[in-house]
Amino acid sequence: MTLLLIVYRSLRQHALSTMVTACSLALAAGLLMSVWVVKTESQRTFTQTTAGFDAVLGARGSKLQLVLNAIFHLEASPGNMAWEDYEQIKRHPAVRTAIPIAVGDNFHGWRIVGTVPELFADVEYVSGKKHTLLAGRFFDPARNEAVVGSFAASQLGWKIGTMFHPFHGLAFDQQHEHEELYTVVGVLEPTNTPADRVIWTPLEGVQTMSGHNPAAATEVSAVLVQLRSPTAGFMLDLMYNKQGNRLTFAYPVGAIVGELFAKIGWFDRVLELVAYLVALVAAGSVLASIYASMNARRRDIAILRALGAHRRTVCGAVVIEAAVTGALGAMGGFAVYFVLMAVVANVIRAQTGVVLDFAAWHGVMRICPLAMIALAALGGIVPAIKGYRIPVAETLAPVS
Repeated sequence: MTLLLIVYRSLRQHALSTMVTACSLALAAGLLMSVWVVKTESQRTFTQTTAGFDAVLGARGSKLQLVLNAIFHLEASPGNMAWEDYEQIKRHPAVRTAIPIAVGDNFHGWRIVGTVPELFADVEYVSGKKHTLLAGRFFDPARNEAVVGSFAASQLGWKIGTMFHPFHGLAFDQQHEHEELYTVVGVLEPTNTPADRVIWTPLEGVQTMSGHNPAAATEVSAVLVQLRSPTAGFMLDLMYNKQGNRLTFAYPVGAIVGELFAKIGWFDRVLELVAYLVALVAAGSVLASIYASMNARRRDIAILRALGAHRRTVCGAVVIEAAVTGALGAMGGFAVYFVLMAVVANVIRAQTGVVLDFAAWHGVMRICPLAMIALAALGGIVPAIKGYRIPVAETLAPVS
């Protein structure tokens, strides 16, 4: 109890420096946990986001670009493919479902994707779940109608009956407005996938829209493919990618997205390095703060020693004080973590439609706080040794 009382009084006496040091540790802990969880959750979520499809068939080019464009509605399309190619893969015995899409238009930056009603009627975007509606109905493929993803609808303020003119291109340019007028007839239930950010319209409407190349009427941007078996993917990969030279068959979708994370892995390592440096600086601040206060504590420590306190008691009090500072920083680290993750998750959702589960528990959320406490306690060893060596007689001797 005496030891704890010494620690408590010391912390209260040096409250300002303690809080500054704890905040430094909280920033380090929060940053470390955020970097780790963002990296882990992003990779897990993005590689599992396939919109219910095993592969994508499109124009010759990068597989990653094709997947990002057709599944995540990012990047530009590598080009168009002939309607006959869609018909061919649709009839292939290894293919269970083939859904064509057409891209190339937007509304104030929100992507417009033309497709067929089977995307909503037949495809499970995750196992056991098909697209359902918050309100309205699915579009009629013969009319200028649209079904809007939940996130896009909420951001645009659209509801059933809203009318809009599409704009040509993937980037908004007010001068490239199409003359066709579309009506919103349905709003999708949230799926926490890129589909939430898309304005879905009939395929034929996009193909024949005014201002488009006449060839677009007989072309599609890509085909989303569901296979009957995993081995079918390797067979089609051989047929299109190895033996053919016109089209690209991107399979499997999850593995291709994993390539993206491999390419940007260096960025994660840079963030981790920054977090480690912040942690070291925070540990150094613990050392500097307590060490600097030792001169002010010399007489107090000498009095304690004169009253019978052992050297190890004084030494232990300093180390415990540093550890308590580390514990305060570790607790504050969770506050920093949730703030950072809330911001990052919102940015990722706004840009991709993918929702990260930042409330998911990861081992780093246990290891990191313990490491902060240990690091702070380690920083307290040097000032503890200084307190251990304070001479009682010389310190209490009157100054003449």
